[in-house]
Amino acid sequence: MARKRGFTTFSLSFLDIMSCGFGAVALIFLIIKHGSDVQMKTQNQDLLAEVNLLEEEIRIGEKNLVRARNTLSALDQQFAEAQGLARRINDDIEAVRRKISELDDGENEEEVKALQAKLKALDEERKKLEEENEQQGNDIRQYVGEGNRQYLTGLRLGGTHNLILLDASASMLDDTLVNVIRRRNMSDNVKRASPKWRRAAATAEWLVAKLPQQSQYQIYTFNTGVKAAVADTKNLWLNVSNSAEVNAAVKGIGETIPAGGTSLERIFGAISRLDPLPDNIFLITDGLPTQGLEKPKRNTISSVERVKLFTRAVNEIPRGIPVNIILLPMEGDPMAAAAYWQLAQDTKGSFLTPSQDWP
Repeated sequence: MARKRGFTTFSLSFLDIMSCGFGAVALIFLIIKHGSDVQMKTQNQDLLAEVNLLEEEIRIGEKNLVRARNTLSALDQQFAEAQGLARRINDDIEAVRRKISELDDGENEEEVKALQAKLKALDEERKKLEEENEQQGNDIRQYVGEGNRQYLTGLRLGGTHNLILLDASASMLDDTLVNVIRRRNMSDNVKRASPKWRRAAATAEWLVAKLPQQSQYQIYTFNTGVKAAVADTKNLWLNVSNSAEVNAAVKGIGETIPAGGTSLERIFGAISRLDPLPDNIFLITDGLPTQGLEKPKRNTISSVERVKLFTRAVNEIPRGIPVNIILLPMEGDPMAAAAYWQLAQDTKGSFLTPSQDWP
């Protein structure tokens, strides 16, 4: 007859149970540790991407700052040289005039004629220098770009009343949808410093700097609403010759934070409330509208629907006004270029898609 074995704490069954328990605890620990590592790694990658993006913007800003300082230094040197040359010419003219007055016309006729010819040449040189200085000072506001950016653009910068429309929707934060979504959740300072938005703001500033001094202008920023760059000047014309107002307009653009959708129907509807109507319209944008006068019921919109909104908005533009478009292309909007080009053709305006280093 088999003998029944008694129970002990160190029997094989007890050790099996303990081993399984320790194994389960170790497995749970590893699972929790792995999940934490994955989550931390993902967060670190997002933070690292944002840091790299900000560092790249800082490098670009420092590079542009150095270029601007070098350009300003060169302009200061040219101005000093021009002033020195003007003083020398005036001194020579006065010296020649004194010498002519000291000579007797009857006894020194040939020398007098030679001095008069020299005086005439100096006077012409002085007038030429004054004309060059005046031509350089025609711009109401100096704009220093990267390199030589004064080439022909095809934009018609004439007329007595010029309206500048600057798109300030969220899409102006970047050229790609992914970066637009990322920047949209960042601080206001980061949004204002976005390269694409800075390009758009610099383009508006460049346009103002090139307008005729005796003309008038207005700058509207728009997204789902309309706002004048200078506070309390909506529906009013401003004088280009008033440098204080020009500086206030540029400052107002710089303080604008791109946000929201795009309603061309609303901004085009605001044109008819200006009296008199503009002679020229300059539209700085990156794509077709995403809504009309009413907020859309859905969060997404197709290309076909955006074209319909664009067509409806165009009907709000008063007839006979050239619309000049400066398009900063946005990914995911393939119909924009063709639509805006057709608008420029129909209104006898111009269409420009500038390079990334313009203006």
